[in-house]
Amino acid sequence: MSETSCGIVALIGAPNAGKSTLLNLVVGAKVSIVSRKVQTTRALVRGIAIEGQAQIIFVDTPGIFAPKRRLDRAMVTSAWGGAHDADVVALLVDAKRGIDDETAVILEKLGEIRRPKVLILNKIDTVEAPSLLKLAADINEKVPFAETFMVSALKGHGVDKLREKLAGLMKPGPWLYPEDQISDAPLRSLAAEITREKIFERLHDELPYQMTVETEQWKDQKDGSARVEQTIYVTRDSHKKIVIGQGGQMLKSIGAAARKEIMEAAETKVHLFLFVKVRENWIDDPDRYREMGLDFPHD
Repeated sequence: MSETSCGIVALIGAPNAGKSTLLNLVVGAKVSIVSRKVQTTRALVRGIAIEGQAQIIFVDTPGIFAPKRRLDRAMVTSAWGGAHDADVVALLVDAKRGIDDETAVILEKLGEIRRPKVLILNKIDTVEAPSLLKLAADINEKVPFAETFMVSALKGHGVDKLREKLAGLMKPGPWLYPEDQISDAPLRSLAAEITREKIFERLHDELPYQMTVETEQWKDQKDGSARVEQTIYVTRDSHKKIVIGQGGQMLKSIGAAARKEIMEAAETKVHLFLFVKVRENWIDDPDRYREMGLDFPHD
């Protein structure tokens, strides 16, 4: 039997470059929240893929952007921390957007990271081939990448080849996770992420992204089912009304969609109870950051 290998690949990029979609695809299951709203991945989400004898641990970092608020700073610090800790850093660039301001800043900082780096141009189905090749050349001129991949995370093009090549970059050694494990996010936090995604899907225009979901209770019942209680924290009373909706319809719809996916993740029947609370200053509360797996940035 050939030798096993294992390593960590940090996926970094500007918000909405498609990191979460790509992660879910390479892992073959939902481990990261996907939303049209930027900056939805807050902490480092690990997804685990097996390719031959290699175990690849993907870290989907928060999108890197110019931080304005405390939560933004925590997310950006978390993203760069993920890059420094990885065996391979994979920069994902939206081929249509090209080298925008955010990607330019990332490229500047990437030069300081002494790790093997690969470039992944995503959404290639939206761009003509000549401009795609020019973009790849322009980026490699700024920072030399060991490999350049062209993929469409949405359509699945080029993803198998990417996984194969990354497997070849993993170092010989034992696997860090059991073969059947696809994520190291505990079920409680994955369940909270699923509910947060369902809220974004329905209310992405009306609700600011300063909203968080916490799984307050996960209780396994005698019949094998689980009773799950979650609280949705918003910063204003007006946001609470939006989440609940007229006659509680919005909350009901969020709950039904979330319950279905949480049941798939938990592989058991789930009774989900959602509560909405206003907590004006949660964005400055260190406990909330810990709950999200982020370090609290002190001013």
